[in-house]
Amino acid sequence: MTHVVPLIRTLKEKAPRVAVTWIVGKLERKLVGDVAGVDFVTFDKSRGREGMTEVRRALAGRRFDALLHMQVALRSNLLSLAVKADRRIGYDRARSKDLHGLFVSERIPARSGEHVLDAMGSFLEPLGIRQTEVTWDIPVPDDAHAWAAEQLPGNAPTLLVSPTSSHALRNWRPERYAAVIDHAMARGLRVALVGGPSTGEREMADAVLAATKTAPMDLTGKDTLKRFMGLLGRTAMILTPDSGPMHMANTLGVKVLGLHAPSNPHRSGPYSDRRWCVDKYDEASRRFLHKPAADIPWGTKIEKPGVMDLIGVDEVVDRLEACAAHLRLPLGA
Repeated sequence: MTHVVPLIRTLKEKAPRVAVTWIVGKLERKLVGDVAGVDFVTFDKSRGREGMTEVRRALAGRRFDALLHMQVALRSNLLSLAVKADRRIGYDRARSKDLHGLFVSERIPARSGEHVLDAMGSFLEPLGIRQTEVTWDIPVPDDAHAWAAEQLPGNAPTLLVSPTSSHALRNWRPERYAAVIDHAMARGLRVALVGGPSTGEREMADAVLAATKTAPMDLTGKDTLKRFMGLLGRTAMILTPDSGPMHMANTLGVKVLGLHAPSNPHRSGPYSDRRWCVDKYDEASRRFLHKPAADIPWGTKIEKPGVMDLIGVDEVVDRLEACAAHLRLPLGA
């Protein structure tokens, strides 16, 4: 969802009179639903067919000059039929799947090696607009900042640890997170575990806490998306696998200690600064696919059991130390 915001910022800057409607997920709207100048239509995918029906009702009688169809999953393709548009712009053939080509009439330029954000930005090119700058400016309300200040008072250098991805095979072992947390706290960093209220995230947090020798703060399940943005505003670094919190942190310039083995950080890692990521994607490709990453299709996911074990604790600690030195954090011995 964060990757779409720069496109909207560019579009509104270049063509300020254009009316923009964004079909957005129920959860995602809680983060971006207050972006100015956008008419939001919420799609609750948990409601299945009824959720699609609600979108059709919301769009009934409306016609658009162009649909930017930036999702290729079959459900999204079917949902796109609710949009009546003169132009239906979708992905090039190489990046299409699930019959995507049947639901569009134009395609973006065919390119390989792009970050996901740049690929989405290229949807403006058929409209005669190029995205040359990337701006987010996602609003964070005062009450979210106030809540974050209560949780993380003062100016202590802080590391957030968001250990759980929605893709289970992207998750690192709890005891390895614990080892990094213990190191960080021994060096004087304030550490807070964060995550949503789901059972899986609670179980991961409990496993990490059980393995630590120190006592990091546990904010798991206590924040909202906006509150999380408030926490990020008081944070120096975040440790996380390839996940939504990674990209939310990037929008605010927070340094990301990203854990990448099943996914390519150059395609889906933190857009602005990937220096602090641990990149095991090529090693994963050689181990599980028996060829270097350069020889597999761009965007291939290597979500195999054990792939995250390629990332060692020492490698993450090295990135943490390098990033702390770059930020000139006042750490102890």
